[in-house]
Amino acid sequence: MIGQTISHYKIIEKLGEGGMGVVYKARDTKLDRDVALKFLPLELTKDRDARERFIHEAKAVSALDHTNICTIHEVGETDNGQLYIVIACYDGATLKDKIERSPLKIDDAINITTQIALGLSKAHEKRIVHRDIKPANIFITKDGVVKILDFGLAKLSDRTMMTRMGETVGTISYMSPEQARGEKVDERTDIWSLGVLMYEMITNQLPFKSEYEQAVVYTILNEEPKSMKALRPEIPQELEQVVIRMLLKSPDVRYQRMGDIIADLKNLGSGISKKELFSTNQPPTIAVLPFTNLSADTEQEYFCDGLTEEIINVLSNIEDLHVVARTSAFAFKGKQEDIRGIGKELNVENVLEGSVRKSGNRLRITAQLIKVSDGYHLWSEKFDRNLKDIFAIQDEISLAIVENLKVKLLKGEKAKLVKHRANNSEAYNLYMKGRFFFNQRKESGIKKSIEYYSQAIEIDPEFALAYTGLAESYVFLGDWRVLPMDTAYNEARKAAMTALQIDDTLSEVHLSLAEIKLFCDWDWAAAEQEFKRALTINPACAEAHHMYAHYLELNSRFDEALTEMNRAIELEPVFPSLHSCNVQVLFYARRYEEAIKQCYNAMDMAPSFFGLYGWLGIAFVMSGMVERGVEAIKRGLEHIPMDLRLKALLCYTYAKTGKGILAKECLDQLLSLSEKRFLDPYFVAWAYAALGDTANACNWLNKAYDEHSEWLPWLGVDPLLDDLRVEPMFNELFKKMKL
Repeated sequence: MIGQTISHYKIIEKLGEGGMGVVYKARDTKLDRDVALKFLPLELTKDRDARERFIHEAKAVSALDHTNICTIHEVGETDNGQLYIVIACYDGATLKDKIERSPLKIDDAINITTQIALGLSKAHEKRIVHRDIKPANIFITKDGVVKILDFGLAKLSDRTMMTRMGETVGTISYMSPEQARGEKVDERTDIWSLGVLMYEMITNQLPFKSEYEQAVVYTILNEEPKSMKALRPEIPQELEQVVIRMLLKSPDVRYQRMGDIIADLKNLGSGISKKELFSTNQPPTIAVLPFTNLSADTEQEYFCDGLTEEIINVLSNIEDLHVVARTSAFAFKGKQEDIRGIGKELNVENVLEGSVRKSGNRLRITAQLIKVSDGYHLWSEKFDRNLKDIFAIQDEISLAIVENLKVKLLKGEKAKLVKHRANNSEAYNLYMKGRFFFNQRKESGIKKSIEYYSQAIEIDPEFALAYTGLAESYVFLGDWRVLPMDTAYNEARKAAMTALQIDDTLSEVHLSLAEIKLFCDWDWAAAEQEFKRALTINPACAEAHHMYAHYLELNSRFDEALTEMNRAIELEPVFPSLHSCNVQVLFYARRYEEAIKQCYNAMDMAPSFFGLYGWLGIAFVMSGMVERGVEAIKRGLEHIPMDLRLKALLCYTYAKTGKGILAKECLDQLLSLSEKRFLDPYFVAWAYAALGDTANACNWLNKAYDEHSEWLPWLGVDPLLDDLRVEPMFNELFKKMKL
């Protein structure tokens, strides 16, 4: 067609071609300007009704007159009945070209997304939906102005793009779930597609991809994308949350308006300098993997774990070093995985690994510091020593890491680094055995840990860490009702106070006291004071951030709670319990759609963490997606049929959806099961509240108070109890709790 004249447009050159037509550069001989002509495929325009719909939509788009929407000058028709659009011709490149060259800078991706959202927002005001947002349909001028192309073309096709076999895999990748199912779409389908686009701009990968079209559709409908931070660690957590919310599979829980996305993107840097938000100048990162036991005696495993844990604790005290916390590092214990893969999963640049051979009091310890990117050793050393030299070995390893990672020690940090946390190697050995059994998180292991901590204290009555271990163990036995709560917490308090008198500079001491003040004494002010003290001493303590987040959450300080929980997750990236607790904060903050998304992320990480089904189900219920909620809770009960919390949530859901008979049957089962095992009265209160029996609900909450329920501190923020908030009995209890 080059050289031909269509109407008063002389075609100069071909600009591009795609599934929706061919584009040429042309000269408008009437107005003496360059334009672009897009010729639509004949099969798309031969139907009269479809043609009329398209022309109507083109007129509507041409009337939008927005900076970020490509200007339509005219719609015409060739002699053979082929439709064409005359649009403005710009100097620049498509977003597709830019993405293919290299990943975009984060602030450029935010800027482009904001401009697209502004253009789409204008269109949505006029009830015009694009339906085919993808990189090829976004043009960026040399001045950086975004222009959205091809409004109305997807509507013209009047079908999902799946029928265009072999040439629209890209388009399929940007389709919303409702579009993929062939359902009616609205503005929220553009929100989904923009989320896919933003994910791709930032990570240089599609969130939903496969070699085959139907497989792509399956992933869109059933799978969750990989974490953006795993692909590009420097992105802010808040930015990932925006994209996550754009990609929620149900349009009802997705962002509802482009304006909300624009506001969130603008607020992203509120109170934070751009340099700080997007800085890649981060401190060195390291994971200390569990040392391998090479001893003939397999029972020496406790010593290897203890040595690893102690090195983690020591390095965590260094301000300019990011150390992955124990639980995430120990997730790789006994696994023969490539160091590079481990580094990628834990998001660290360096890994320390080693081995221990112990025979009697003789030790042979090897340690090597490895750079993840190339697998080269930065440092390695072998130690042949006596057991009494264990503290010196720990010091040498820690200082070697600091030196080789070029970490500058602040004033006083070196002294803290080599401060020995035990006076006696035998007592320390018993303490490590106690930690080993405690970390198994089983009743038998906790009881053994108490035995070993007690033996360590007999040898060294001034060993503060042994007392904190004792306190922690008793708290667990109380929470699990293995011991009466009063007995357990009194023992825990006694041990923690002794540790405090010996050494008040240990973060573990203050964390133990904080948990006792929070869950035993319900002394909110004192608990916060102890949490802050623990975090001041050791800002890298994941458990302190985690538990402080719960304190903030139950006091309705949700934004602060999420900040603390996210910090805990940074330190413990592969610990599923923390991701579950993050869901809990979002649920109590009544941010249900985000809670749903986080549930799926956590399930991807730990498919066997079945307790998540409770949060997922009740979040669906509170979002109005009741059937999906019931399905999720039932699935949880398939895996853990004796979970009384899940049964109570199912009862609540039945009652709230008018299925009173099923709810009462479920409640009877719950009460029957309580005769065989401990049932928290708080759960029963949920059921009665949903059934409208406020008197019984309040009676069970008072019973929960008498039995010191571990759930009762959440009384003030629990949405499942909202129906009771006008009841005098409820408010009396609320005052007693001093929340």
